[in-house]
Amino acid sequence: MDVNLLFKIAGIGILVAVLYQVLVRAGREDQAMLTTLAGLVIVLTMVIKEISNLFETVKTIFNL
Repeated sequence: MDVNLLFKIAGIGILVAVLYQVLVRAGREDQAMLTTLAGLVIVLTMVIKEISNLFETVKTIFNL
């Protein structure tokens, strides 16, 4: 796992948190929730790719 992945996830989290606060204070709670969900989906796709790479590595190590 690369350290850059952790920095990307942290950056997305900070960006989503700031956007959420701005949108809530502007009275746009629906858009704030959609922004949070979009950030979650982006992070989950990044993590799923890494989990897939982990399973491929385990398969090659154990010759499965």
